[in-house]
Amino acid sequence: MRVCVVGGGVIGSLFAAHLARVSEVWVLTRREGHAEALNRDGLRVSGKSEFVAELSATANPEELPPFELAIVCTKATDLDSAIARMARSIPPSAVMMTTQNGLGAETIIQRHGSWEIIAGVTFMSGIRHSDTYVEYELDTPTWIGPGEPAPSWETVVEVAELIEKAGLKVQAMEDVRPAQWSKLIFNATVNVVSALTELSHNRHFREEDQLWSLGHLVHELMEEGKQVADAAGIALYEDPWEMNLHAVRRGETDSGAYRHLPSMLEDVLARRPTEVDFITGELVKTGIRYGVSTPLHLALYRLIKAKESAWVEKSSPTLSLA
Repeated sequence: MRVCVVGGGVIGSLFAAHLARVSEVWVLTRREGHAEALNRDGLRVSGKSEFVAELSATANPEELPPFELAIVCTKATDLDSAIARMARSIPPSAVMMTTQNGLGAETIIQRHGSWEIIAGVTFMSGIRHSDTYVEYELDTPTWIGPGEPAPSWETVVEVAELIEKAGLKVQAMEDVRPAQWSKLIFNATVNVVSALTELSHNRHFREEDQLWSLGHLVHELMEEGKQVADAAGIALYEDPWEMNLHAVRRGETDSGAYRHLPSMLEDVLARRPTEVDFITGELVKTGIRYGVSTPLHLALYRLIKAKESAWVEKSSPTLSLA
């Protein structure tokens, strides 16, 4: 199976490098210099895996050979432009696999073509040191299942077996929505609170011993999100609060784990648009659809959007009234 990995960030690099050990892999990058470096030096992985992978890369979608599977690893905010840029180079028979945070990736892909879609949810994480070097930190499973339009179950299993053969953890699910919603509630809480407080995901997110303890807010946000999932008929795959406790404990025991920042905090520090519309925005809209009030999530959503608007205003020229 020839695989095209769209995007060369942390997640794209981890998929591309591991899959290159068992398949022919092409990486579609945004920058020509990135593609040239990958073609010249390969892609180094350290941490949970240690190897250098040889693969092919290009910044020009027209240079891609026909492929059977595309694993789309862009941020949700970049997904529409990425698919639009490469749509004419995607074979009609190709299967598209999403990995984006939040909800809505399938709808965006559907605007550009009728490819079958595998919906993916991943908690893999790492540190991107350069265009050709990524450190693999968190090796949790990627959950995948039929998206819309759905491929056959046999296709989902085949992709899962390929990912597992490459040395990554994966779990195929006939219905991936419970896993999507577990991560959605987790991200809508942890990512947004981290982005607003500028705290890494650490002990503050579980502590509830003082009136001001941040764990109270984290717990309440997750309960609010669970009410929305329940109203939407989603039985969560994992409890978001337990996911939070596990992640904090792991950060306390794994050396250097707290140096990894939630993606939304990275965006805020870099003054980039965040994925809040795909995460908290989708949660709030689903609450409205099912008549569930989400005052805490709505408040945090508005605060993140206000932060983003402040960056735009500060970067815009000032109109003189003189």
